[in-house]
Amino acid sequence: MIPLYNEEQVFQQLIERLDTIIEHSSHEIEVILVDDGSKDSTPLLMKKKAMEDGHYHSIFLSRNYGHQIALSAGLQHVNANEAVMIIDGDLQDPPELLDELYAKYLEGFEVVYAVRKKRKEGFIKKLSYFLFYRFIKKMSKIDLPLDSGDFALLSRRVVDILNSMPEQSRYLRGMRSWVGFKQVGVEYERKERAAGESKYSIKMLLGLAYNGIFNFSEVPIKFLTNIGFVSIFVSLIYLIYSIVMRITTDEIPSGFTALLFVIVLFGGVQLISIGIIGEYIIRTFFQVKGRPLYIVDQRIQDKALIVNHTTNNNSKLTQSELTDQINIINEEMDPDRKINSPKK
Repeated sequence: MIPLYNEEQVFQQLIERLDTIIEHSSHEIEVILVDDGSKDSTPLLMKKKAMEDGHYHSIFLSRNYGHQIALSAGLQHVNANEAVMIIDGDLQDPPELLDELYAKYLEGFEVVYAVRKKRKEGFIKKLSYFLFYRFIKKMSKIDLPLDSGDFALLSRRVVDILNSMPEQSRYLRGMRSWVGFKQVGVEYERKERAAGESKYSIKMLLGLAYNGIFNFSEVPIKFLTNIGFVSIFVSLIYLIYSIVMRITTDEIPSGFTALLFVIVLFGGVQLISIGIIGEYIIRTFFQVKGRPLYIVDQRIQDKALIVNHTTNNNSKLTQSELTDQINIINEEMDPDRKINSPKK
């Protein structure tokens, strides 16, 4: 299962490697491609591949919902009976690791997650990831594996449990750890992107980090209680000091600098406290709305284009409608990449 967002530059390489795996595998493999509102030709390439090859199931979301939601959409549509491998489309995580992960599944592990022993990325980014994984592991109530992203193989049972979890602010690598069962890590070397640039901005990475921290840790909210006790303790010490100075020297400590420092300090603490509480409140706010995680615009399964897809509405196109869709795709494609209309 692979989420994609503006990956036209790497798409062909991805498909070639997946086709090789499918051709040489003894297992029945279905590839779920999820378009997360791409602005380039990624959706057209996905449609072309899914209409030509029944091994591919393409899902097109109505807009860009974000990486974690796109992953969740893919998990909701998998048909696998045994296991599902999650992988990104930039080829930093090798799809050829499927057999090694599946071997661990056959040993009885319900979750087989890939552990990055090396990363071919910039120093700042590697340092940030290194510190974050250790920071969140220290804060979390559950055992979150170090240096492990979303690249993993999950049993069908775990997938069904994840699909039943209604979180709006999703952090899937934390959710899969929370599920429990037998889990094991497999080390691998994370490559550079095969082409294009990372779609994860600093803002998106911070958002993912916030979801990990606030969804799986009580430390932030307990920090407020602790800082409150510390503030009271410091205030009492200063009060006792002032009384002692008044009794023994007939003077009360004063000073504009000290007063300003105290005001600024506790003003900052209050703002941080409000911000931390706000992070929990805003997650509750979006959760209680009860909106769906995503909306599917259309999807292609078994070479059939399905539109207006909802829980209770699967509408397959008629032959003429399907032909019209193919003609629209062909108008955007190079002459040597056109799709043949299916026979009636």
